Amino acid sequence: MPSRRRALTLLAGAGTALTLGAPAALAAPAHPRPFGRYGAPSRRLDALTLYVDPRGRGDHTDVQSAVDAASGPGHTLVLAPGTYRGPVLVTADRAELTVIGASGDPRDTVIVHDNAAGTPKPDGSGTYGTSGSATVTVAAAGFTARDVTFANDWLRSDNPEYTDTQAVAIKVQGDRSAFHGCRFLGHQDTLYADSLALTDFARQYYRDCYVEGDVDFVFGRATAVYDRCHFRTLTRTDLASAPYGFVFAPSTAGANPRGYLVLGSRVTSTAPDAYYKLARPWVPSSDLTAHPMLTVRDSHLGAGIDAVTPYDTMSSGFPWQDQRFAEYRNTGPGARVTVPGNRPQLTASEARAHTVARYLGDWRPYA
Repeated sequence: MPSRRRALTLLAGAGTALTLGAPAALAAPAHPRPFGRYGAPSRRLDALTLYVDPRGRGDHTDVQSAVDAASGPGHTLVLAPGTYRGPVLVTADRAELTVIGASGDPRDTVIVHDNAAGTPKPDGSGTYGTSGSATVTVAAAGFTARDVTFANDWLRSDNPEYTDTQAVAIKVQGDRSAFHGCRFLGHQDTLYADSLALTDFARQYYRDCYVEGDVDFVFGRATAVYDRCHFRTLTRTDLASAPYGFVFAPSTAGANPRGYLVLGSRVTSTAPDAYYKLARPWVPSSDLTAHPMLTVRDSHLGAGIDAVTPYDTMSSGFPWQDQRFAEYRNTGPGARVTVPGNRPQLTASEARAHTVARYLGDWRPYA
């Protein structure tokens, strides 16, 4: 199998999923209608719709320039199939921005970059840090993405001298951020579901999404619902024994009554059985009052999850047993309750407080 970096380069504007042949950009021209049913610059759906195409058939050839042009709220960016390399920042003044992969298949439209936390900045002022490593950062409220892949293809194997190996595909901070049918690819810290401030209880919704990684690859302090999503844990060649990593690392603010909710989802693995933990709590040094919260319900946990000890502690003094971790009606070999004390379960009555509607309140991106 090719590396993620090789696989992503093979997309190169192809209108199909990953291919193992020559890059499509070198083949015959494809997609005579690169924006599909979403119009084109010559037949624009409305004045707030902008078109992006790396081949030059849109208003812009890269995503950041299109975001910069979308001044004011309510714009839509339609992305033609292709690989868009480079970091993207959606500032807070770009509220209600929608980004759509025109083909309807997220494998066709990839936004990717390759910074890690330990990557030196070009100006010599230090390294990027975890947040600065993000391929995409969304600070705006009301952000929506459909059918897009967000990726960070930085690889440990290419940089064995690095100790700060976090490499974020996307950092989401805005309230009412929704992702439908999207993919998030990375290794450590793939999806950073966060908020703008400790007192900001940003709500996020992920529906029919795919997320892969190894260490803490879904993390942060947002109130986030993962509905019918697929989480995939990866094999690691740099470690000889378990655990390889952790799927979730919430850092929910202590005052926030709702953290991460996973429902109707599945966790699979390319690693050996029981080599992954389901979660560990993240209590960052910037918020020692954090009270991480994760509820996983009505989901299938594959054999890659350690059923005996599915949770672990990240920092001494903040054991996972003191956090808000719970499960309800999960299935699969990774969900077997072999040591009841290690698998806190909700009662049917308690589970009624852990629904999409209860977590998202008056915002209904799932309607």
